[in-house]
Amino acid sequence: QVQLVESGGRLVQAGGSLRLSCAASGRTFRRYAMGWFRQAPGKEREFVATISWSGGSTYYGDSVRGRFTVSRDNAKDTVYLQMNSLKPEDTAVYYCAAGDRWGPREDEYDYWGQGTQVTVSS
Repeated sequence: QVQLVESGGRLVQAGGSLRLSCAASGRTFRRYAMGWFRQAPGKEREFVATISWSGGSTYYGDSVRGRFTVSRDNAKDTVYLQMNSLKPEDTAVYYCAAGDRWGPREDEYDYWGQGTQVTVSS
């Protein structure tokens, strides 16, 4: 069993940076691939980034590639999403998720956090 709690979301100006954290509780954190997804009001949830359980492989959604970086520190049971050059269209609730394999599909993940709000102003 894995429980996930996101933190770090806040209001920032366009062009700024944020680092989101996802803290995991449980005894199998190191065995899970982790993903980040986001959902804006009135829109479907979309893939942001994913990282393998070892941290050796990553993949990003087209809208964030080159601006966002996902990483993990298994010793701290924490996954991070570093967001740079933020744009107003990045405004959304950001969710972290844990699954058996790393990938961009929602159905690859078994556990989800409750989300953290990121708002980017013009």
